Amino acid sequence: MVRVPTTLLVPVLLAALLRPVFAMDRDWSLYGGEGGRRFSSLAQISRANVARLRQAWRFDMAELGDPQTHPLAIGGVVYAYTPALDTIALDGASGKLLWRFHSEVKAGGPQRGLAFWRHGKERRLFASAGNFLYALDPATGKPLAGFGEDGRIDLRAGLDRDVEKISVALTAPGTIWRDTIIMGFRTAEAAPAAPGDIRAFDVRSGKLRWSFHTIPHPGEPGYDTWPPDYWKTGGGANNWPGMVLDEKRGIVFAPTGSAVSDFYGYDRRGDNLYANSLLALDANTGKLLWHFQGVHHDIADRDFPSPPVLLTLMHDGKRVDAVAQASKQGYLFVLDRVTGKPFFPITEMPTPPSEVPGEQAAASQPIPSAPAPYARPASQRSFADPAHAPGSSMGAGTVPLFCQ
Repeated sequence: MVRVPTTLLVPVLLAALLRPVFAMDRDWSLYGGEGGRRFSSLAQISRANVARLRQAWRFDMAELGDPQTHPLAIGGVVYAYTPALDTIALDGASGKLLWRFHSEVKAGGPQRGLAFWRHGKERRLFASAGNFLYALDPATGKPLAGFGEDGRIDLRAGLDRDVEKISVALTAPGTIWRDTIIMGFRTAEAAPAAPGDIRAFDVRSGKLRWSFHTIPHPGEPGYDTWPPDYWKTGGGANNWPGMVLDEKRGIVFAPTGSAVSDFYGYDRRGDNLYANSLLALDANTGKLLWHFQGVHHDIADRDFPSPPVLLTLMHDGKRVDAVAQASKQGYLFVLDRVTGKPFFPITEMPTPPSEVPGEQAAASQPIPSAPAPYARPASQRSFADPAHAPGSSMGAGTVPLFCQ
């Protein structure tokens, strides 16, 4: 396969004869947009002129790779990552490089965005490389010395594991709440892996404000859904795809991943709360307000793949605030934002036992009655396999994806 240098088309594709949006003081300062809806009210580009769009500029990153960068556009400046996770700042009107921060940490892989904090005249841009979170000056790209040690904190620290034996990195940026940045991370999908604690850090000092244990410790709710003391050695149940914030209520919604190992759970019998769950946490304290588990005892890597979306629905003639969480199975779970109660009935569907030695699969899995799946939630197998012939216990040769 031929690899070519990466360019950033940010596609700031601007309509000819129209003023650049950056001159209108309309920023895109939040990864995913408000409520995770990826919506902008800007109207400069419309159905009437979209056919006349032309490339305005192109920036060559001068690196090989496949960046998964979701640029921010703030005050006429575009902030993004290169494939090697250098942070760059470009002039939004011309694409000219303003500065480039190279951490000297060997890093790569998906990192989908940055986080921006402002208060009065203070500004901070939060970027990552490998296991480090940096606080940068948005004007210069230089690390801010008061944050952690020399402008960075090591996200492996404070997880009760040997930092040299665990892998921690970011796929999505942290979530800003007042003067804290709330962080998840990705880790290995087999042991040894970091436990998926969700943590909030002070944006100025980098000090830990609070932590929520997604693999509960003794005395915490959910502890009995794991083998005793699993929290000491287990890993995963981490928030890797990012979070969404309800600013009005101060609630952060965090979907979590599978526990390790992703495809074999012989050593973690039980439903494994709070893996594969949507968590509603008090953004001030990290207190759990409610949770919904989308897969019990996951053995098929069916964790939630994206942040949820905040929306307002008409339900029983009333406007209600909801949170919608997509799944890898093609299901969309629509829940009350405050209580976690589903707006549409969810049925626990019985599932067959595992035939894998040592494995004890969950007895059932949750299936929403509505909306209809947005992808085929079952795979077809040949009737040549007697176990899946018509009249077999699986029926019609279909196998729900979470059972494979």
